[in-house]
Amino acid sequence: MNNMPNVGLRLHGGLDSHRCVELAKAAEANDFVSVWFAENPFERGVLPTAAACAVATRHIRIGIGVWNPYNRHPSLIAMEIGALDELAQGRVNLGIGSGLTAAIAKLELGDRKPLAALGDTFHIVRGLLRGDEITHTGAVFSTRGVRLGYRPPRPDMPIFMAARGDKALQLCGRISDGLLVSNMCPPGYTVRALEIVRQAARDSGRPAPANVVQYVPCIPSPDGTQARATIKRTLATMMRQFWAAPSAKEAMRYGNIPDAELLAAIDRIAGGEPPENVLDDRFVDAFAIAGTADECLDRISAYGRAGVTELVLTFVGPHPAADIAYLGQALKTS
Repeated sequence: MNNMPNVGLRLHGGLDSHRCVELAKAAEANDFVSVWFAENPFERGVLPTAAACAVATRHIRIGIGVWNPYNRHPSLIAMEIGALDELAQGRVNLGIGSGLTAAIAKLELGDRKPLAALGDTFHIVRGLLRGDEITHTGAVFSTRGVRLGYRPPRPDMPIFMAARGDKALQLCGRISDGLLVSNMCPPGYTVRALEIVRQAARDSGRPAPANVVQYVPCIPSPDGTQARATIKRTLATMMRQFWAAPSAKEAMRYGNIPDAELLAAIDRIAGGEPPENVLDDRFVDAFAIAGTADECLDRISAYGRAGVTELVLTFVGPHPAADIAYLGQALKTS
């Protein structure tokens, strides 16, 4: 199938480490290219699980998506990601973002200047991974004569940036090796986001980030109707959460569902109506991948046409290992 991106697996701190290892091994057995670990504040930290998965697998790439510099100082990010890459024998990718606004606000950091913090973080982490001694006076993070006490295996490790608003996308184009796009962002949004990233890269005289990783919830099943009905429960929760964030709300609009319908659906679900009665298939096609294997492949291809190079799926059905195997078999024959 044309325009088919690579496919990875998304895991997160809501899952215990043993379950993550089981699913990472299932993904590798079914030729998924990567497993990415989403870390949100106050959930399980993903480093122990990522390390366990690195040991339990042989070739699948291990992605951190993302760490924020408020929970980990940039120097600690470099220390830990270099050690993880050493353990994984060069299979690690790093994603950095400013973190979930509401959760980070609980740390009472005051004016946290997220874009400036990211600029400082990329500069410090890159330099430390190269083995340099870093003195940097930043708007948020600074260092004086800092150098790692060991040599990380890859000074050119790709560093992705999670970005969604226009200013963040412009910064991504200026400093990152790749864009990481969050959930609830339809393919139409990704097209526009890449235009902004690439223009910013051109304006700064550097190559545009070549890699685009995007997260999407997924349920593949031979019973496509049931899969699409089931994933609406996940979408109901995500819609309410993401609609509250201005940049996420703007991204959701690229699903071509009018604001009035989106808001009405959120209100009806909040009022107790079952999501499968409220959300029609337009919502599934805009914000998720669900259905039979062929239907899922068709939607995966749509993200490829939008410019995604690696689509990372969160398997939200009751039997994720079986769903990974089912979709994996279809990917092998597509």
